[in-house]
Amino acid sequence: MEQVSGGGPLAAHVTAAAAELLAAIARASKDSWPEAGGVAAQAESLRDRVAPLAEMTAQAYEHALAAEGGDYELGRAYARAAEPPLRIAEAATAVSELAAHVAEYALPALRADAVSAGLVAAGCARAAAELVAVNLTMSAQDQRVRRADFLAEEAARASELARAARE
Repeated sequence: MEQVSGGGPLAAHVTAAAAELLAAIARASKDSWPEAGGVAAQAESLRDRVAPLAEMTAQAYEHALAAEGGDYELGRAYARAAEPPLRIAEAATAVSELAAHVAEYALPALRADAVSAGLVAAGCARAAAELVAVNLTMSAQDQRVRRADFLAEEAARASELARAARE
């Protein structure tokens, strides 16, 4: 079977790109927004936090696919594979929340771009939550599944706040 990069790496890369866009918007708004420099630094920190998760997600899933043994060993391998997507969901939610702030205070001409970054990040949080649930399919009530779903819902709410701030 040919290896495919997968949804986890995609969600990590796209979340990192959304964070980078927010950093650029904040930097462009520094003349009219006193806290723009700090917001840009926060966005860059989020980008730096989520970017390595692309490779971590792919490796953890490859290890899960290659796992051998009984149910316990396989369950542990897939539980480990759920951790990087959960971290992606956390970062994507933070990017969505930051996008709402940027959409409120950035230059008016750039606010729609901040909204777009928030919407994209919210989609990444939802995608990552799905991967957590799939990897923990035997444990639908697992707290990590519930946490990932909660994060995706929070990201969706934040992206709607970004839209409202733009209007």
